[in-house]
Amino acid sequence: MTMAAAIEDRTADQDERPGAGPIAGIDILRDLTAAEGIWRGLEGTQTSFTPYQRFDFLSSWQQQVGTREGLTPFIVVAYDREHRPLLLLPLALRHAYGARCASFMGGKHSTFNMALFDRDFAVSATQADLEGLMSAMSQRGEADVLALHQQPLRWRDLPNPLALLPHQPSANDCPLLVMEPGAAPTALISNSFRRRLKGKERKLASLPGYRSYVASSETDITRLLDWFFRVKPLRMAEQKLPNVFAEPGIEEFVRSACTAALGGGRHAIDIHALECDEEVIAIFAGVADGHRFSMMFNTYTMSANSKYSPGLILMRDIIDHYAGQDYRALDLGIGSDDYKRLFCKNDEPIFDSFIPLSARGKLTAGVMSGVNRTKRLVKHNPALLEMAQKLRNAFG
Repeated sequence: MTMAAAIEDRTADQDERPGAGPIAGIDILRDLTAAEGIWRGLEGTQTSFTPYQRFDFLSSWQQQVGTREGLTPFIVVAYDREHRPLLLLPLALRHAYGARCASFMGGKHSTFNMALFDRDFAVSATQADLEGLMSAMSQRGEADVLALHQQPLRWRDLPNPLALLPHQPSANDCPLLVMEPGAAPTALISNSFRRRLKGKERKLASLPGYRSYVASSETDITRLLDWFFRVKPLRMAEQKLPNVFAEPGIEEFVRSACTAALGGGRHAIDIHALECDEEVIAIFAGVADGHRFSMMFNTYTMSANSKYSPGLILMRDIIDHYAGQDYRALDLGIGSDDYKRLFCKNDEPIFDSFIPLSARGKLTAGVMSGVNRTKRLVKHNPALLEMAQKLRNAFG
């Protein structure tokens, strides 16, 4: 059965049996302020969501980036019969391929995308429940298609209910380090690799004020970001890559999220730094939730100290830091850069969904799905990938 047919059948069922299933109704909110109370309420311990879906992270992104790109909030909240929220889909609406397309807020800055789910609903949700949700959204007539990228099949110990809908593998993989409880440090990073890094670190350790830490004060955060936004463009130019951090609103979003306090000294984006009195040597920034650290952006010094692999040394420190806090996983973001495979031997299964909500959306979903499959084919075929890179360099 096609998704459109399933939606039509589900709509008929709902007309005959209103309130069937745990989802009794939905709201679509177009304003962050209107959604904030429900959203923050769903960030409690009885909810399943990734740290990329925190209100402090996505509200910063929408205000600084989404609005500049012409995206408008499209926040879907589903309720049970007692009007308790079962899930919140943090989406934004844009026009693409001649259709109204709803996608996750956060754009390319969110490695993982999910709804915020009530835990009990996440465990018990059925395909019929999710088709009912799609049907309710379709009946509103406010969007033509859902384009939902980079969704994990599971988060922590719970399934992602959106995987019950038609989906396909994402264009890119995400390298993952699984951290077993009580694992010895050498089980996470081999003894021989640690010795190599220790040898390189001796040169850095002799520098006055050499230290590795997580930035907690606003003064340190601001200073580290000032350095990052000076150095990162130089590193990207060196690699013949466009400076994505120069795009409108990106710097403002990063600064806002890095200073948004969550309590316990943590922030919506945490910055790990390696530095000495004379200079910042390297930084890695990412999101953490007590279970997993997920890296977002990084760079390292342009000085002679760069030859001692400061990025790898800092990555070792980060892994040991989170292992010491009983974290269970760490990822280095989408893409298979060589340095990621030094630490991450597994891949996180992630998927995309293109769900039509209207007749127009059915055609658009087919086009988007085809484009996505082609991207994955290119990314996983060395010959095609090399050809694509040559074309990009030739015309870039």
